Amino acid sequence: MDNFIVSARKYRPATFHQVVGQDSITSTLQNAIKNNHLAQAFLFTGPRGIGKTTCARILAKIINCENLTDELEPCNKCESCTSFNNNASFNIHELDAASNNSVDDIRNLVEQVRIPPQVGNYKVYIIDEVHMLSQSAFNAFLKTLEEPPPYAKFILATTEKHKIIPTILSRCQIFDFKRISVDNITDYLGYVAEKENIKTEIEVLHIIAQKADGSLRDALSTFDQIVSYSGDEITYKNVIENLNILDYEYYFKVTDHLVNNDIPNLLLIFNEIIENGFDGQHFIVGLAEHLRSLLVLKSPSTIDLMHASDSLKEKYTSQSNTSPADFLLAALQICNKFDLSYKSSSNKKLHIEIALLDLSQITMQASDSKPILENKQTVIKSKVEEKKLDYKPEPSAAEPQVTKKDEAEKEQVAEPVAKKEDNGAKKVAQKDMGNGRVIKNISIKQSLEALKKKKEESDIESESIITTEFSQEKLVEVWELFIASYMEKSPSFANAIAKYKPVLKDGFEIEYKVDSMIIAKDSLSVTSLLEFLKEELNNNQIKLKPVTPAKSDQKTAYTDREKFAEMTKKYPEILNLKDSLNLEIDF
Repeated sequence: MDNFIVSARKYRPATFHQVVGQDSITSTLQNAIKNNHLAQAFLFTGPRGIGKTTCARILAKIINCENLTDELEPCNKCESCTSFNNNASFNIHELDAASNNSVDDIRNLVEQVRIPPQVGNYKVYIIDEVHMLSQSAFNAFLKTLEEPPPYAKFILATTEKHKIIPTILSRCQIFDFKRISVDNITDYLGYVAEKENIKTEIEVLHIIAQKADGSLRDALSTFDQIVSYSGDEITYKNVIENLNILDYEYYFKVTDHLVNNDIPNLLLIFNEIIENGFDGQHFIVGLAEHLRSLLVLKSPSTIDLMHASDSLKEKYTSQSNTSPADFLLAALQICNKFDLSYKSSSNKKLHIEIALLDLSQITMQASDSKPILENKQTVIKSKVEEKKLDYKPEPSAAEPQVTKKDEAEKEQVAEPVAKKEDNGAKKVAQKDMGNGRVIKNISIKQSLEALKKKKEESDIESESIITTEFSQEKLVEVWELFIASYMEKSPSFANAIAKYKPVLKDGFEIEYKVDSMIIAKDSLSVTSLLEFLKEELNNNQIKLKPVTPAKSDQKTAYTDREKFAEMTKKYPEILNLKDSLNLEIDF
């Protein structure tokens, strides 16, 4: 029994022309070889399975080939090419940095670099997964990478470029490998299937390519897995069973039921999917992808965003024509919302069923919205007509007598109004009701401001003025009473206003000092200081005026003696404690 070789190794590209989906990079490397502009160090970065290490091996093989072809490809006949094909080349060294990441491993490599090649032109060092090197290993590698011998070339490969230190990046030519497109992977899988005499369909290869997510190596591994399962003929059924992919026919049926608001069949189909062993989140994600495909087929310019066979595209196009764009957009938003909240749900099945119910209501709401609106408009119109029919003009009432005072007020008001109209201001619209009355159309904002002003004036008039006289001593007494009552609620604020005594000014204005205007704001807005003073002093004309003290008023204790004096002034018990214990203060 012959040893089986996986397709990823068996059909590994041996020349730049065989590399799939990296044309710009391979062309650049070939031109560099042709013009003799090869850099001393290269960095190949990109996702897994897209050809980084393969291109590194091909480049190492080409620059050591003794008889290059006209297309700048290796001859596969010279001693260097033969030894490379047999994995016996002494000029090409591959190092796995994931397992050889210590500083000692790099020092051994640096020692090997000093030895020139015995056969060929260059010694090539391919370091895979270079981001796994330790910090000390990177530092040990810097000098050699910056100034290598003329015969040494370094090719670094990594999937995580951001983990490589900038000093290494600055010493390399960086090539960013891209994900391989679905079409390119499909074509290559078709080539492999033809070589292996395996019967398949383009639709099946499309599914494998989509599952690979841009990695050709993953696609070839999946292809080998399906071949092992199905044999020489790969069918669509075998692929979806082996890869745990939900049949797209389910999504077509679900979409039709959603458009038609067929809730019972929706629930039955979803129950069948769950019984077949599929996850609820897997279903909702697949449904979102299906709806997205229907949406991109709405416009001819976005058809290329849909990756599928021509026959499948026709089926998608047919359903896309019967699905409204508004429905697809709303459905995508609902699917995304329920996908995000799936993990936090305790009842997973019910969670997806609610999502299906919400999706089924989209077209129902859209169909019901228009009649409802029309009914509302009809009702409103009928009510307006009834009001018009029932309306009878009231007889004009006797005009009220106008006093001289009222006439004078009207003249005073009329003058500024007339001036405003002369200056080009907006006139207030008037409407004649037909019964001798004229209604002015005033804005809601103007009405509210007028009501507010009227209320303030009435409050001032209704409030009785109380101006009981009080002395400075009485003020200080009430002030200290407030501080004592507020001490438990906010000790910091009470101590702040207790620091300075209030001063009675003219017009019942009380001036008090505070260290900051923040405390002043609190005393006026947060606390009930003003109301407390008005009530205790029986005077509602009291006004508070907080001021910050001048710098000369604020005495700060700087020396130890001054600090002690301030403490004893505030807490006299300290002196009693000192005397009782016979303590001496050492300043």
